[in-house]
Amino acid sequence: MNPMYITFGLYLIAVLLIGLAAYFSTRNFDDYILGGRSLGPFVTAMSAGASDMSGWLLMGLPGAVYAAGLSESWIAIGLIIGAWLNWLIVAGRLRVHTEHANNALTLPDYFYHRFGAKGRAMKVISAVIILFFFTIYCASGVVAGARLFQSLFEGISYETAMWLGAGATIAYTFIGGFLAVSWTDTVQATLMIFALILTPVMVYLSLGGAAEMQAAIQTASAETGKHYGSLFAGTTFLGIISTAAWGLGYFGQPHILARFMAAENVKALSDARRIGMTWMILCLGGAVAVGYFGIAYFGGHPEQLAEMGGNNERIFISLATLLFNPWIAGIILSAILAAVMSTLSCQLLVCSSAITEDFYKGFLRPQAEQKELVWVGRIMVLAVAIIAVLIAADPESKVLGLVSYAWAGFGAAFGSVVILSVLWKRMTANGALWGMIAGAVVCVSWAEWANPALKAAGWSTMYEIVPGFIACGLTVFVVSLLDKKPEASVIATFEQADAEYHAAK
Repeated sequence: MNPMYITFGLYLIAVLLIGLAAYFSTRNFDDYILGGRSLGPFVTAMSAGASDMSGWLLMGLPGAVYAAGLSESWIAIGLIIGAWLNWLIVAGRLRVHTEHANNALTLPDYFYHRFGAKGRAMKVISAVIILFFFTIYCASGVVAGARLFQSLFEGISYETAMWLGAGATIAYTFIGGFLAVSWTDTVQATLMIFALILTPVMVYLSLGGAAEMQAAIQTASAETGKHYGSLFAGTTFLGIISTAAWGLGYFGQPHILARFMAAENVKALSDARRIGMTWMILCLGGAVAVGYFGIAYFGGHPEQLAEMGGNNERIFISLATLLFNPWIAGIILSAILAAVMSTLSCQLLVCSSAITEDFYKGFLRPQAEQKELVWVGRIMVLAVAIIAVLIAADPESKVLGLVSYAWAGFGAAFGSVVILSVLWKRMTANGALWGMIAGAVVCVSWAEWANPALKAAGWSTMYEIVPGFIACGLTVFVVSLLDKKPEASVIATFEQADAEYHAAK
């Protein structure tokens, strides 16, 4: 038997055992959705990082750099800046504010209680936005997993690979909930950083050194006419802004914000920020290096290009199988499955919580018992997973494209709302509601109509998160100022939470 299959099998057994252990630690719906707000700094940091960096980190980003060069690394630069600001500005404040907002377990529930619970429209619309964009996001994970299994098992169909890739993730999320997701994230984050540091080092050594690598990249550049080694070649100022704007998405990602909400206290988040940012910088740097070094490797070994099958997003998989012993390659490639599973699992859980907490308990069964809510949550995990698989059924789907669309949607709809909700006590329910709607509508409209029209006219396009984020922020600000001030009780709760946060820092 191929050693890679054994390695993969052992990894899958390990995560399922973790899911089973979490099952026995899950006593109520709070445990299933947020782990009882008990995560320490290390698990918080690793879980936030792993849930953020999906299959696109090992497939989409290296593939983009391999195709266009270092100009694509503006994505990584923007993400690092955005993540650091999110940890610094939002993380601790959101942890305290959600607890004061009737111990909110989900983002829609937080919005509902933060603004005085004036109506159900805010909870419904925010939950619908989460379900819409997260189902697309989940589909990207299914696609990445399918690509990996197709690469490992010769002759397997895309449809079979989809179910193999998604099956284990669905199983441990269904069984263990948030604790299973967070504990497995810690293991998966370790695998990811190991793979992203070791792989570019091996490529570098196989090329013989810096001089040989640079010569190979120059040869590839001469053949294609692309300047791979420059941050500014092949792009424009607008292109840099658009690419770096990925960082804006962090402020509105429910699966990342849920990690902040689940931390045991504000101090734990301060420690987690240092751990998480170190992990993130190393992983993103490794992903960019895989794509960039891959240009040199395949430029010097054109006979091995067939290994990628014409798909740039297979660059990491191809390098791992070509350069490593099968046992080590199995561990390295498990990192892709780890990235896929870590993000897909937390996305399924957030979708499940939105349906269970914000629709089922919020409207249908307000008095539902905890055991009932846990099982409804589990059933919703299955339902969302099936829909995601159906969306991912197109074998031509691109991982980075699906992630890009969903990431922009969350950043545009929720980013400004989340930031202002923990910083500005004058913000009103109407401001938040219309800000969400404006951000989501502008984002989708820009992606579906404005960008294609700009491209057809020969002009530069703009990543839809930029106009969506701006539209959301301006709408929140203007509508809140035109609206009457929030109730005295709402302002008092905000001030109490804000004071508690500053005292806990």
